[in-house]
Amino acid sequence: MNFSFKKKYIIPLVASAFLFIGSSFKDDFFEIAKQLEIFTTLFKELNTNYVDETNPGELMDSAIKGMLASLDPYTVYFNEQDVLKFKINNTGEYTGIGALITQRSGKLILREVYKNFPADKAGFKPGDEIIQIGDVAIADFKDDASQLLKGAKNTKIDIKYIRQGKTNTTQILLDEVEIKSVPFYSKIDDKTGYIVLSRFNKKASNETKEALLELKKQGATQIVLDLRNNPGGLLGEAINICNLFVPKNEIIVTTKSINEKHNNIYKTAADPVDLEIPLVIIVNDKSASASEIVSGALQDLDRAVIIGGRSFGKGLVQKPVDLTYNTQLKVTISRYFTPSGRCIQALDYAHKDKNGLATRTQATNYNLFKTRKGRTVYDGGGILPDVPMDESKTSVIANALLKNDGIFNYATAYYYKNPNLGNQIPNFTNTDFQDFKQFLKNQKISFDTETEEALKNTLAIAKKEAIDGAIINEYNQLLAAVQKIEANQLDNNQEEIKNLILEEIIKRYQYQEGFYQYYMKSNSVIKKAVTILDNPVTYKTILKS
Repeated sequence: MNFSFKKKYIIPLVASAFLFIGSSFKDDFFEIAKQLEIFTTLFKELNTNYVDETNPGELMDSAIKGMLASLDPYTVYFNEQDVLKFKINNTGEYTGIGALITQRSGKLILREVYKNFPADKAGFKPGDEIIQIGDVAIADFKDDASQLLKGAKNTKIDIKYIRQGKTNTTQILLDEVEIKSVPFYSKIDDKTGYIVLSRFNKKASNETKEALLELKKQGATQIVLDLRNNPGGLLGEAINICNLFVPKNEIIVTTKSINEKHNNIYKTAADPVDLEIPLVIIVNDKSASASEIVSGALQDLDRAVIIGGRSFGKGLVQKPVDLTYNTQLKVTISRYFTPSGRCIQALDYAHKDKNGLATRTQATNYNLFKTRKGRTVYDGGGILPDVPMDESKTSVIANALLKNDGIFNYATAYYYKNPNLGNQIPNFTNTDFQDFKQFLKNQKISFDTETEEALKNTLAIAKKEAIDGAIINEYNQLLAAVQKIEANQLDNNQEEIKNLILEEIIKRYQYQEGFYQYYMKSNSVIKKAVTILDNPVTYKTILKS
């Protein structure tokens, strides 16, 4: 092993990373220097003496990520490839094929194809499995294979893929791709505008403002802002979006940290677009971070009615810090507090249980706060909507079907059985639902609920300890009972599952736009939002209660 290489590159990298982390500690520089010296000495001796050839880069990557894992899941180290993906998430722009791709169990699957981008123009469809990119076989590629589909504009790439069991080849031409923060907006009816905000990248506030102004121009006099499944993003964009509806110099969020330089008060800085237009915001358990800043601030200021399900509960702020060799640290620097003074962080990463999992704040320990008009709100567990709706919660069995691709794979099969539906909305009947259940059985798709996975893990441990023979009969009986309950849940949640299947099917024929056109007219939570807006007395009562 080339020690001079390690001395020149690896040790300075360790030093810079540790010195940065150490700067947030108290002034115990001796302890920091001591631990740094121990680590660098260990790293040198390990690479010099280990019985097999080592990879210093991989060892360091694992060491850093292992260290950060003891903190919270949002403090993370980005290597050079990770930095590229992080920048794409923040800007929404990259050169690629224009498709959502997942890599699981060695397979590279197209989940969604964006209209009029390279993948769509090349004829790709959701469910296609890419097996070779250029000369690289995906089965032999252990890193993030989607990176092979990025490069300079107009680059031609040969791709081999499987569709419905048949192997195909094609060529794709890379182009600039823009991922919109606002993928859809439209009027639900003559007076109600609907805006979907799916992420908080650097264009989020501008796109939301453009949508709002256009809807007002079209005659909208009330707005539904849908933040469901929005994981968050840039803090500044959240503040700017609030600024569309509240006056200049309004406090939106306060951040607090043991490091005083991260203690800040963030206020709106521009003139608003509309201070009076009635506004309903929809959230669910996947609305997090910046989504919760927007919904929490506008709830505290009594500027919007919040409906749906309790939000995720992420009250932590991260900052990206550039390190050496094009690497980066995204580090949690503070907690944020809404205008009423509440922090909605749900998990306490400083106090973990015996399994190393963060403890959740119990409802009995929530603290009470007051909105500007005196309404009661709470901290500690996300944003609780003013109008909670059970429909916003995804059932256990539906979550399992989304996780194991049961719904996704069925929608793929349905599309190829019915290729000519065009813009028609399929009439998904009870007969179709029975066909779906038979599909799950034929494909041997396991529900893999947490209970079933825990049970299977128990048997795996029993096999390691050579006691599985003694419990196998009881195990089979218990597994059968669990699977029977799961089958019953499938029927008990039939309407929810049918809606999820139909939504996935519509995207196959009509892309995102067609899905949202259908969704804004059919979704029960959106219908409730319109009902509240259509009744000014109800709307004002909620904000004053």
